[in-house]
Amino acid sequence: MAHSGEKEVYKLWYDRPAQVWTEALPLGNGRLGAMVYGNPAVEQIQLNEETIWAGSPNNNPNPDALEYIPKVRELVFQGKYLEAQTLATAKVMSQTNSGMPYQTFGDLRISFPGHVRYENYYRELSLDSARAVVTYRVDGVNYRRETITSFSDQVVTVRLTADRPGKITCNALLTTPHQDALIETEGNCISLSGVTSTHERQSGKVKFQGRLSSKTEGGKVIYKDGVISLENVDEAVFYVSIATAFNNYKDISGDQIARARGYLENAMTKDYQESKAKHITFFRNYMDRVSICLGENKYDDVTTDMRVQNFKETNDAHLVAMYFQFGRYLLICSSQPEGQPANLQGIWNDKMFPSWDSKYTCNINVEMNYWPAEVANLSELHEPLLRMTREVSETGREIAKVMYGANGWVLHHNTDIWRITGPVDRAPSGMWPSGGAWLCRHLWERYLYTGDIEFLKSAYPIMKEAGIFFDEIMVYEPAHNWLVVCPSNSPENTHSGGEAPRPSYHAGSGGKSTTAAGCTMDNQLIFDLWNSIITTARLLDVDHELADRLEKRLTEMAPMQVGHWGQLQEWMFDWDSPNDVHRHVSHLYGLFPSNQISPFRTPELFDAARTSLIARGDPSTGWSMGWKVCLWARLLDGDHAYKLITDQLTLVRNEKKKGGTYPNLFDAHPPFQIDGNFGCAAGVVEMLMQSHDGFIYLLPALPNLWQEGEIKGIVARGGFELDLSWKNGKVEKLVVHSRHGGNCRLRSQNPLSGKGLKSARGENPNELYAVPIVPQPLVNEQAKLNKVELAKTYLYDLATQAGKSYTIIGR
Repeated sequence: MAHSGEKEVYKLWYDRPAQVWTEALPLGNGRLGAMVYGNPAVEQIQLNEETIWAGSPNNNPNPDALEYIPKVRELVFQGKYLEAQTLATAKVMSQTNSGMPYQTFGDLRISFPGHVRYENYYRELSLDSARAVVTYRVDGVNYRRETITSFSDQVVTVRLTADRPGKITCNALLTTPHQDALIETEGNCISLSGVTSTHERQSGKVKFQGRLSSKTEGGKVIYKDGVISLENVDEAVFYVSIATAFNNYKDISGDQIARARGYLENAMTKDYQESKAKHITFFRNYMDRVSICLGENKYDDVTTDMRVQNFKETNDAHLVAMYFQFGRYLLICSSQPEGQPANLQGIWNDKMFPSWDSKYTCNINVEMNYWPAEVANLSELHEPLLRMTREVSETGREIAKVMYGANGWVLHHNTDIWRITGPVDRAPSGMWPSGGAWLCRHLWERYLYTGDIEFLKSAYPIMKEAGIFFDEIMVYEPAHNWLVVCPSNSPENTHSGGEAPRPSYHAGSGGKSTTAAGCTMDNQLIFDLWNSIITTARLLDVDHELADRLEKRLTEMAPMQVGHWGQLQEWMFDWDSPNDVHRHVSHLYGLFPSNQISPFRTPELFDAARTSLIARGDPSTGWSMGWKVCLWARLLDGDHAYKLITDQLTLVRNEKKKGGTYPNLFDAHPPFQIDGNFGCAAGVVEMLMQSHDGFIYLLPALPNLWQEGEIKGIVARGGFELDLSWKNGKVEKLVVHSRHGGNCRLRSQNPLSGKGLKSARGENPNELYAVPIVPQPLVNEQAKLNKVELAKTYLYDLATQAGKSYTIIGR
């Protein structure tokens, strides 16, 4: 195990080239993505640029919805759920398009005559320097390739070297699957120009250009017929720049040629080693903020894919730590300030029409991408999602007015680079109007972590308008007279809707559907949204009447309920089946990522959530298992959270198996979705530290296998940066770096001591949390509950000053 101050080395490595895309190694600088295959004979580097999307600026309202949403709602209240869903598919879903696909640029290919006879092969992705390295030997000559997607220069560079002069001979060219692409030779440069695809009758209009050039020492270089030929050179660096005409979701009038030329010419004026050093410095500014050690690197001599394959037997703690850092690495590489948010595949996509269009799925997936942002000390990288929230609030006003006749704004379950906000696909997934509420949770969380009042002032109008939309469209349902969202769904899960005897109005059609009213997740999302608006309005001393109104409306909403088998109900009615193993566990949003369910404040709901999660089972799609790591951590069950990490770290070499991890550590939905990587990264921190319940809980869900370890640089709500080490499963040492000052309340399972540390003497642990908790009565208090015994814990207060650090020792 690394000693304090000694840096862990994290890298992915392999002893053979990638045979398929999910074995290639990902590089990225937020804007450009590259997948490096490392084949000695023909190198393939698949390339992406974050704004290469099909289609063109548009939104997708359906004016018929204004007439038909009330009819759908009426059918729901009559218990005719399948009829309601069918009508919504026909008359409410978008009639124009369901969003545009994110598209590949193409590939850089470099062929090396005779290199098929390679030996001594090695391929590596360094998580410490964001570089891919390939080495091998041919005919006694040792060759090396180093690939970087430069953060500082905004180009992809591939440096070729050999340990004997004059031994590098190769041909390099750009290829693309885009139709009618134009490849030209312009002096010492090859260019590839194209335009993105038309999709679902939405014209493809994003112009893009890639440019390829080289700098060499010795030998001969020829640029001809779209190919760069190098003959007997000593050393070479290939440069690839890519740019588009995209300015923002409303404007694609930029000059992609001037941009691509500018990136390339700027990069080529610089010394390679200096540029590489700047790239690494830029990357490490983010990466080195957090360090983690969970155990010794006992299997350093085993390839990464085999470490994953062996994980169930080895319990390779170093691999888990690397997987956590790999998640942070992916966020750094796919979400830089002022760029696009990480989509369903981050920025890495080799297809013209990828699964689910590689869009932004807003009923879990895009939010999961950003769960590590604040807690894993990458707050700036949250910015693209927060800006997208502002942009969909602009486009969502049109949808709210045209389709619902409402003020404010709405986002349904999906959006794309054009920020469409209408319901897409079919009603079973698309008839869900709560995407805006979930995105607004990220605005509020940003404030809770940073305390940035100016940011909160800028975010408040977005939150307020989202809240006004729900205030206007919610209705009272006839069974209990509760205030509900209707029509909606509990994302993508079907309910029984009438298979059991019910009051007459919701006796149901007997068919399975997702469409319903008063779904638990909707209630939880609006509970969070309205509470954040109320708290912010009072903090900023504005909108007093609105705050009072929303506070009253909160008391009229459907509460969380415990069902007949002790479960947390997913729907307003007791429809849950104990045999349901659906991948979405939407009603557990209140447990994570929200804070509405707590072992200390709402023990009955806590036990019911646990009962629900047990019934859902462990194996699932990759992203679902990432969510379950976080959920089991919130349930304070470290061993079960670890079991989900074990399920996630199951090797997948093809797309037939459900869930797991590909050889390059990408999450397998399948196919690849990046959200599972981010969900697991967040889950590791949740196992080691939680800060959602009015205090910072140290080691709340530590698995038995991690008896000793250290994590530095993680961030708790309130702006407290923590360095934490533990031995024998107990806190050994904690250093609190207070960014903004204020009281820091700590909870620990072993006693702590330190200057300024005082016992909280069992005071209400929720009193420091900014969101007022509105009591949520249980409808079925007599339900059989799965009780969880809470460990004895110690509660402390630490008065801090901004900019100072405090050392606390475990006893």
